Amino acid sequence: MGAPEAFTATTEVGHYINGAVVAGTSGRAQPVFNPATGAVARQVALAGVDEVNAAVAAAKAAFPAWADTPPIRRARVLNAFLALLNQHRDTLAAMITSEHGKVFTDAQGEVSRGIDIVEFACGIPQLLKGDYTEQVSTGIDNWTLRQPLGVVAGITPFNFPCMVPMWMFPIAIAAGNTFVLKPSERDPSPSLFMAELLKQAGLPDGVFNVVQGDKLAVDTLLEHPDMKALSFVGSTPIAHYIYERGAHFGKRVQALGGAKNHMVVMPDADLEQTVDALIGSAYGSAGERCMAISVAVLVGEVADKIVPLLAERAKALTIKNGMELDAEMGPVITAQALDRIEGYIAQGVEEGAQLVVDGRGHKVPGHEKGFFTGGTLFDHVKPHMRIYKEEIFGPVLACVRAKDFAEAVQLVNDHEFGNGVACFTRDGNVAREFARRIQVGMVGINVPIPVPMAWQGFGGWKRSLFGDMHAYGEEGVRFYTRQKSIMQRWPESTPKGAEFVMPTAK
Repeated sequence: MGAPEAFTATTEVGHYINGAVVAGTSGRAQPVFNPATGAVARQVALAGVDEVNAAVAAAKAAFPAWADTPPIRRARVLNAFLALLNQHRDTLAAMITSEHGKVFTDAQGEVSRGIDIVEFACGIPQLLKGDYTEQVSTGIDNWTLRQPLGVVAGITPFNFPCMVPMWMFPIAIAAGNTFVLKPSERDPSPSLFMAELLKQAGLPDGVFNVVQGDKLAVDTLLEHPDMKALSFVGSTPIAHYIYERGAHFGKRVQALGGAKNHMVVMPDADLEQTVDALIGSAYGSAGERCMAISVAVLVGEVADKIVPLLAERAKALTIKNGMELDAEMGPVITAQALDRIEGYIAQGVEEGAQLVVDGRGHKVPGHEKGFFTGGTLFDHVKPHMRIYKEEIFGPVLACVRAKDFAEAVQLVNDHEFGNGVACFTRDGNVAREFARRIQVGMVGINVPIPVPMAWQGFGGWKRSLFGDMHAYGEEGVRFYTRQKSIMQRWPESTPKGAEFVMPTAK
């Protein structure tokens, strides 16, 4: 594979409303950086109330015709979109790397996981089937069906600017809804490219819209009377805010929050496989994943064996511009993120954790102004420390020591987050008990990042998810539709006289 072509556009990133790219009119904009160089690459418009209202109005106007479109025809549009995504996979990946910083091969993987959801959504005719019961009472038949909600929105994070929106809009659109996407303002370009591909695929104008923006755009969507449901992925404080605020305005809300994912390493685990898993899951994408492993719970004697191996590998990470194909880790998203991450490292030292590998101050030759930090490794981290309790969202791995399996499970279950967890062991009973007893939404046994496939659904427990339904899969179909129950009887089978009791099976 040759070197990929970098994304270097300099035009302002605007909105996409009613089938066309729209320049910002609010007078507000902010820079979009290339994290590898630290330079401003382009500007992104920030929507005002009028622009958000225009996007919602376009979606509302498009809804009746789109909802009436047979599901098989909606699926055909998504199938055409799927073909275009496969054709332009590397273009999207280059956009992601240029604005997020993750290495190009990781960005390709992100696009592929998004494509999986689109493939799943192409099966919407089967997924929308209801059920039917004949003769539930004398002369009465009863059936259920699922119908779209109307105008729905997705508010998505910077760390997966392609995949997370595709957790939402393909299923929402396939189910007959119209959609407004509010992507992260830090890496907004993929959202417009996906909008253009949807139009090329034959999606009617107004069915999919994009508004760039900040809190003003989010609050306008939350408060808009025509907005029926919102799906969010981001930090726990914002997820909680959106869940509460959305409920106040009577919206259906699905808000996925933060994480502090643990990997429990048992004494019988294969050390080589475990080290590989920890290095990839802790430092991949510079730790900017909601499923990154940020805590290694080392049980018993395995701690003294594994920490030196982790240190050796963390020091040897190949850190450079993500467009270089040998890069293992790229920069973090912004200078502010870099300061926050390195501030946590200083906090960990101050609180008494043992700093085994210090990634602070890492410089990449030729990219001295880029937002780079190295891989950091702590040992002897305690549960009261901030680097254990709080989500750092950077390449920092904290090792906690546990005396036995029961203590390790209790440690995980006591944490406020319950997004993802893993256990590495050769013992089938340990694996079974771990999977049963752990209070976390997504569990991996010898799998470090147990992100479910497109048809399974993604979601955590505790303060990692606010709402009743997980993202994508059949849970996503349920979120973007509502059930209707219909009971029917014809005059010829209707008893004579008024009925003053509830219908029964008599």
